[in-house]
Amino acid sequence: MDHYFTSKPAGERSTIHATLGGVVRELVTARGVFSGERLDPGTRILIEHAPDPHGLTVDVGCGWGPLSLDAALRNPAAEVIAVDVNEGARELTAENAARLGVTVTTATPEEALQLVGTRGIDYLISNPPIRVGKSELHSILATWLPRLAPEGAAYLVVAKNLGADSLQRWIEAELGQPCVRIASQKGYRILQVTSATSTAGPER
Repeated sequence: MDHYFTSKPAGERSTIHATLGGVVRELVTARGVFSGERLDPGTRILIEHAPDPHGLTVDVGCGWGPLSLDAALRNPAAEVIAVDVNEGARELTAENAARLGVTVTTATPEEALQLVGTRGIDYLISNPPIRVGKSELHSILATWLPRLAPEGAAYLVVAKNLGADSLQRWIEAELGQPCVRIASQKGYRILQVTSATSTAGPER
C-alpha cells in the first residue's frame, strides 16, 4: 500500500520485459511502486482494449509508466502527462521514456492540474488505486473525470471483485457522466467515461 501514498524514491531497481506499443520492450521497475515486478494483468487488458490515444493524454496513477509509455508509443503526437504521488514512480516513468525515445511529462497531481489548466483532457487512462479506499478513490476520480473535453473519454480498468460495477454506477450518479463497460476479461471491467456534455456514443 505504501506506493499509493509515499513521495519517497523507489527501492532496488530491476528490469522486466513487457509488450508496449505492440512490441516487447525492456523496462526498468523497482520495489515500492505498483506492480513493480511485472506488467499488471489489469493494465495489460486495458492496453489491449482502449482505443489509440490522442491530444492531451493523462495517465492517472502512472506507476512505472506502462500506460503512459504505451500511449506515447502508439501516438507520438499526443501530449502525454504521467501523474503519480510516488516520486519513485515518476522517476521510473521518466527513465523508461528516455529508454524508449518517447516524450512523457511526469508530474505530481498538483503539478499535473497546473499543466492541464483550463484545457479539456482528450484522453484519460488509468488503472485507478482501488485499494486506497472508497473515499480517496472517489476524490481522485472526481478531480480528473470532470476535466474531460466535450468529446474526450477516459478508460479505466477495475476488477469486478473490487467493485467495478458499483464504481460505474457511482460515476454516473454522482459525477453525472456517462459510463459504459466496453470490455470484460478475466475478471476485469474496462469502463469508458465521457463528458457530461458529450454527444458521442461509446467506442467499442
